[in-house]
Amino acid sequence: MNWLFSVILAVHILVAIAIIGLVLMQHGKGADMGAAFGSGASGSLFGATGSANFLSRTTGILAAVFFATSLALAYIGSNKPKTTGSVMQEAVQSESVSQPAKVGGEAPVGAADAASKAKEIPK
Repeated sequence: MNWLFSVILAVHILVAIAIIGLVLMQHGKGADMGAAFGSGASGSLFGATGSANFLSRTTGILAAVFFATSLALAYIGSNKPKTTGSVMQEAVQSESVSQPAKVGGEAPVGAADAASKAKEIPK
């Protein structure tokens, strides 16, 4: 699942950069960056209004992909396993599991076993 998160995150970042570039290239009311590329010229590659429609449609499609990847990242992020307790409790549990049993001796006592033995009252 970790590789899927990385792939979706990479697509999300690339789409965000592409949206920024397309929005900057579109022709606004003033002399924007779109005017520098001749977007209003009738002899352009897409025709008189073709480039504006192409850029608008492409921006819309990329916005939809951006929205979908945002939802996917939120879904994956919300489904991560939630841990209860503190960091110190996890450290004690992992420490008690990682200690090997001694040869000829007793097995290591975990935090839960030590607490239960401490509560016992000798008679």
